[in-house]
Amino acid sequence: MHSTIQSLIESRISANHFDSSRQLAETEIAELVRLATLAPTAYNFQNWKFIAVRSPEAKARLKAVAYKQQKVLDAAVTFIICGTLAAHEGLAQALRPAVEAGIMPQAMSDSWVALAKGSHPSQPQLQRDEAVRSASLAAMTLMLAAEGMGLVSSAMSGFDPAGVEREFNLAAGDVPVMLVTVGYAAPGNWPQKPRKALADVLEYA
Repeated sequence: MHSTIQSLIESRISANHFDSSRQLAETEIAELVRLATLAPTAYNFQNWKFIAVRSPEAKARLKAVAYKQQKVLDAAVTFIICGTLAAHEGLAQALRPAVEAGIMPQAMSDSWVALAKGSHPSQPQLQRDEAVRSASLAAMTLMLAAEGMGLVSSAMSGFDPAGVEREFNLAAGDVPVMLVTVGYAAPGNWPQKPRKALADVLEYA
């Protein structure tokens, strides 16, 4: 494993304390999302959406529907990471750049679109599963990107999905999967907590 990747994984923490005096530029926020969108998705759906909550007013609204967790106010930005349903509807457009770049033949793109349209429309649970998978992969990639930029982060499942949908006018097909706070560390964060022994979680087949 590349030593830089290993060190990022081993040094990442789940931060609860952020330096509220330090902000992130729009270019830094955009770069975090750009890197997050390099995460994999089934069929290359890219079925995700990111809302960067950074203004005091928006932070207050998010805190109210995130069980009043202070880190939403203190972090430079909290990303609402959504997975999107009915990803098959936009698959042809999502694959077009790969076809135009000569990475994927048009016939293969057409085949993937046909496969997705043959299975996904009638399976809402599959659509939701893919939305959650994609958003989760993007969230982890974003957190590692933040670590690489000298920032800390925290993945948050503690929020009211209906409240987030209401406060941030999410579309019907946007599923709020995770909040990720990002910013500069303040004192008081725990180090990375020990993990279970490999013998408890690893099997060979």
